[in-house]
Amino acid sequence: MAELATIARPYAEALFRVAESGDLAGWSDFVEELVQVARLPEVESVASTPKVGRQQIVDLLLAAVMSPLAQSNAQVKNFVGMLVENHRLPLLPEIAVQFDELKNARECATDAHIVSAFPLEGEQLNDLITSLERKFQRKLKPIVSVDQSLIGGVRVTVGDEVLDTSVRARLARMQTALTA
Repeated sequence: MAELATIARPYAEALFRVAESGDLAGWSDFVEELVQVARLPEVESVASTPKVGRQQIVDLLLAAVMSPLAQSNAQVKNFVGMLVENHRLPLLPEIAVQFDELKNARECATDAHIVSAFPLEGEQLNDLITSLERKFQRKLKPIVSVDQSLIGGVRVTVGDEVLDTSVRARLARMQTALTA
């Protein structure tokens, strides 16, 4: 939704400017955790109840987030308070996405969505990331998931580029070649 992205952008940019002056990774972890907490049905229910005060909602959110920033940072309290005051809690997922994009741009990194037929861990994942970074010529942050329907191999999505070396994709190409 373009409208949500447009509304979320100023919040994400302001949050990023604050985070740049401190612990960017800590802020990133805080934002991701805040999104998870705000998505809980119980929290959504309390936040939408008119009988609950805004400060109570802020206190609830900050108490539920385990990040050290949530307990000690006045800027965190101001950010959460502003979101609650302006009824912008539903924007948190989009704010987190845009914040992550700004963080990746600063670090010259890109998310790499890797789907594998089998779990990838340790040295195997590191080797794959190293070869993918050479191919895509940028630093990659892996997001790994498993899809057994691939049969074997991996499917990698970096931005709008897709590298599909899965057995399922090879079988589909063979089928197309044989039926053409």
